[in-house]
Amino acid sequence: MAKNFIVETSARHIHVSKEDLAVLFGPDATLTNKKDLSQPGQFACEEKVEVIGPKGKLRMSILGPERAETQIEVSATDARTLGVNPPVRESGDIEGTPGCKVVGPAGEIELTKGIIIAKRHIHMTPADAAEFGVQDKQIVWIKVNTPERKVVFGDTVVRVSDKFALAMHIDTDEANAARCAGEVFGEIVTID
Repeated sequence: MAKNFIVETSARHIHVSKEDLAVLFGPDATLTNKKDLSQPGQFACEEKVEVIGPKGKLRMSILGPERAETQIEVSATDARTLGVNPPVRESGDIEGTPGCKVVGPAGEIELTKGIIIAKRHIHMTPADAAEFGVQDKQIVWIKVNTPERKVVFGDTVVRVSDKFALAMHIDTDEANAARCAGEVFGEIVTID
């Protein structure tokens, strides 16, 4: 029997640096945990911001904790709404990406970089990676088992750390294409 893992939809969001949080929400601002996420220590925040691009704007939730640099993760559809053309990248790889304006209740920042379409990926612990026979940064193909639209997603990067919990993340465009709703599972079908 194939080994399955949960496939989660990661909607548009922003990660903020401590410095940018202070500008957007005030000098003594801290992030308020609204809901824990599947990855240990990660959480959705009560705080939201307006992200403004050349063509449009979107309201986004902040995900905590704070990061070293502010980064915005959107789907291709979200990018068109904003009027930007970000590359598909792994989280944290923001050099050479487009920027935008971010507006909070206490102030605004003008980012010169930071918008990406997140590369689909699977978080694994080292033990998970050994069980699945894969390594960090390896590319795999995943069959997502939905009742109405089974899909195979190629170009999925494996990310291995003892700080992770086993879960695959796709964006809203990918989830809509496969009609992912509720609890959905995937399995590795090809390893590049």
